[in-house]
Amino acid sequence: MSARDSNHSYKCSDDSQMPYYNNSAPLGENGRIHVMQNNLGNHYYSPDTGSQRINNSNPQVFEAQYCTLESSSANGVYPAQSSTSSHSISPLSGSPLSQHDSHSDHAYSSPPTASCLTEVADLQTKLKELENAILVPGLDLDIISDSPESLLQANVQLRPDNWRQLLGIDAGDLKQVLIACGKAVAENDVFATELLISELGQVVSVSGDPMQRLGAYMLEGIVARLSSSGSMLYKSLKCKEPTSSELMSYMHLLYEICPFYKFGYMSANGAIAEAIKGENFVHIIDFQIAQGSQWVTLVQALAARPGGPPYIRITGIDDSNSAYARGGGLDIVGRMLCNVAKSCGLPFEFNAVPAASHEVELQHLAIRPGEIIAVNFAYQLHHVPDESVSTENHRDRIIRMIKSISPRVVTLVEQESNTNTAPFFPRYMETLNYYTAMFESIDVALPRDDRRRMNTEQHCVARDIVNLIACEGAERVERHELYGKWKSRFAMAGFRPYPLSSVLNNTINTLLHSYNSYYRLEERDGVLYLGWKNRVLVVSSAWC
Repeated sequence: MSARDSNHSYKCSDDSQMPYYNNSAPLGENGRIHVMQNNLGNHYYSPDTGSQRINNSNPQVFEAQYCTLESSSANGVYPAQSSTSSHSISPLSGSPLSQHDSHSDHAYSSPPTASCLTEVADLQTKLKELENAILVPGLDLDIISDSPESLLQANVQLRPDNWRQLLGIDAGDLKQVLIACGKAVAENDVFATELLISELGQVVSVSGDPMQRLGAYMLEGIVARLSSSGSMLYKSLKCKEPTSSELMSYMHLLYEICPFYKFGYMSANGAIAEAIKGENFVHIIDFQIAQGSQWVTLVQALAARPGGPPYIRITGIDDSNSAYARGGGLDIVGRMLCNVAKSCGLPFEFNAVPAASHEVELQHLAIRPGEIIAVNFAYQLHHVPDESVSTENHRDRIIRMIKSISPRVVTLVEQESNTNTAPFFPRYMETLNYYTAMFESIDVALPRDDRRRMNTEQHCVARDIVNLIACEGAERVERHELYGKWKSRFAMAGFRPYPLSSVLNNTINTLLHSYNSYYRLEERDGVLYLGWKNRVLVVSSAWC
């Protein structure tokens, strides 16, 4: 249901009046990740790069295959060449390369000359000389002298140490293999992509160390991208979600073991509480209210305010994605918050707007004269498409619309990552570096063989990674920007920075001490930066 269909309100106060309603990719057995690959569209390796070309219109290419990332025995030893893995991806298997590039000796109606035969003989001699230096001993080079594609296939028999040396990869360095694979995909290098995907399939593991686990999901995204099934895979992962109660438990576990969401909620609530101090009628607009848990502590704090609590109205905006996790619509959130407010004697009203953020129009917010407005964008604006996706540029439109209602404060919490307009390889590298830090932070919180951790990573994190790597255009919904870009967008809309309180800084530092010493909190010009080791992961700011 879109916001244009209906809004719903729930109202309760400190008397005994009852709230009223007013119309106004799961893990398989043994840790395997199953990915359905279909023949969707065409995927080309550009000939202008000097590499081969794969056309997925051939029904043999990537059609109805299952890619399995086997959960290997995570013993911490990277070169697991002997580990059992059913993950075998071969872009060359069944490809039309031989049909596309092979020609007979008379393809151009010119008979072979003595000069040509001499050149072929010289080439065979040179290949024989290279055999002992590069290729596996005993490889019959006579079988590969007919065509470039047969030579390409024979090269798959390179000794592992030799291909590592050619690609500049140290033995045991999984990160370098991931980087090389992403670069090969970006450069349309068929041979290197084939080789590296095969290698990655042997060593990634959803129960391994942080890099092995991240590698499993990045490999999943690479395979989906090559098979032109990125959007299909992204949707299939959504379709394979667990029950709503299971998904809720995974989300709650991520909330508890990593401070990212607590940091965002605490910093936003602190800025809002400071901005509405002493006001009696407050309207909070949340552009992704989810389960509404962010507002429980704020409602309780405002109820205990000296001089009496204010009248609070919350407009909760959310789409169907969160409805599944909740097990129902926004009425669940409205009733929960009404009950919390009633229990502590705070007059409260909830306005439900069941819509995606980019669909919201001014009339859906139901602004009333005299109320003080606070707007919350927590991990949400990066999902709103900008000018690079649509000429409508909903990202800037929403920011300008909020400015037009003169809010007292606007809170913005976003991941510090540059994936919005970046080309594939820079975006791939940003994804690798960002989620390396995130997976490391999860690793210190739960054992590697903990099934809850595996499920949480798959259902709460993996879909984002696959979307970033496999999808393009409007289908790529994970479009993060660095704080500098958000600052420019808000400034162009007429906003000024609203510095966060130093008291808030101290409170969050206390929170981080209960987690791990590798977490870092930094305040610069009234903006809070939360990081892991030397990598900033989340930035919280406020605007007025």
